[in-house]
Parts: sequence; C-alpha cells; structure tokens
Amino acid sequence: MASLPQAGVRRGRFITLEGIDGAGKSTHLGFIRDWLRAHDIDAVFTREPGGTPLGEKIRELFLAADTRVSLEAETLLAFAARQQHIAEVIEPALAAGRYLVSDRFTDSTYAFQGGGRGVDPARIAALEAWVQRGLQPDLTLLFDLPLEVAAGRMAGSRTLDRFEQEAADFHQRVRAAYLERAAGHPRFVVLDASRSIAEIQVDIAAQLQRLLERA
Repeated sequence: MASLPQAGVRRGRFITLEGIDGAGKSTHLGFIRDWLRAHDIDAVFTREPGGTPLGEKIRELFLAADTRVSLEAETLLAFAARQQHIAEVIEPALAAGRYLVSDRFTDSTYAFQGGGRGVDPARIAALEAWVQRGLQPDLTLLFDLPLEVAAGRMAGSRTLDRFEQEAADFHQRVRAAYLERAAGHPRFVVLDASRSIAEIQVDIAAQLQRLLERA
C-alpha cells in the first residue's frame, strides 16, 4: 500500500517515461525538469534499474553485455532494484509532496521481460502486487516510434548494452507489449517520437499541464 502523505502535505505526483531503446526518452528529461521548475514544482528525477546505490549496482549487472542470466532471475533482479527504489526514493518523495519522474518503471518489465523475453505476465503481475502494494504512476509518457528509426538513432552513438544488442524481433515484441499496455491503462499517453523534438515537447507540456490541473 502506498504510504500516506506527511501531515498537511498533499501527496506528490508520479510520472514515468517509457519506450523502446532509442525512442529518445532521455532527450526530453531536461525539458520536463525545466517545465516543472518553471511552475515552481519540486521534483525528483531518477531511473530504473537504479536510483539507489543498490539499484545502480544491479543496473550495471543487468545491462552488461557479458551478463548471463535466466529469464526468471532477470525479472527478479528488476524487482529487487525496484523495491529498494520505492522504499528509499519514490515513496519518501511522494509522501513529502514532491513530483517523482522516473526513466522507466514496471511497464518496462512487462515490455522487455514479458513481451521481449516471454516471461508469463501473470508472474510479473504477482511480483508487482507484492513489491508495489498498489503504487502506480499518475502519468506514463510512452515514446513510440518504428524500430528502424530507433536503430538509426543508436547506430554508432555508443557501445550498446545487453538489451540494445538484441535482434529486431525482440524489439518488435517489446514495442507491441508497450502498445498493448497503453491500450489497457488510461494513465498512458502515447507520443509519436519520430517527430521533431519541438513537436514532441509541445505534447509533453500539455500533458504536464493537465496533470498539474488534476492535482
């Protein structure tokens, strides 16, 4: 169960950014930070796997190209990092009335381990219920674009991690799982990430404004 806000403090808002590798999520984090700051909103920015000292160690192992891990262990690693993240960073920030913006959360597990790897979604859902105890984002921005566009953006930019090195059919399954999740959860907003940065950020600003008005 989500923790109660501190006395006299309105609970903060939880925003997540999702998308296939190469969708450009990180490009827009600075814009979101500036928008929130301009509206006098105190926000914490974090990422998954990661966000805590333990989570960052798991992230290093999770993404390393030479890591060999079973499907079950990979999924459990994601939730181990997530539980620590929730306890140490996410819930304290929300209870203090701060906004929390995370580059990936549980939807990425449904997409990468569920859609991409083929882990039974029911097993992911059981871990989600145990670890999150009802905690869900208030807004999820899904940056969606064709695989060939994403691959072109990543080509030659840096050394690819274990997931980025997967074949195209893996990333196609990930994308399909994301879109299926978005269709079933109203908190999702699907953004066409193949457009210009300026066009995308107009839409991001509109969604942040709606969330602020709802708060």
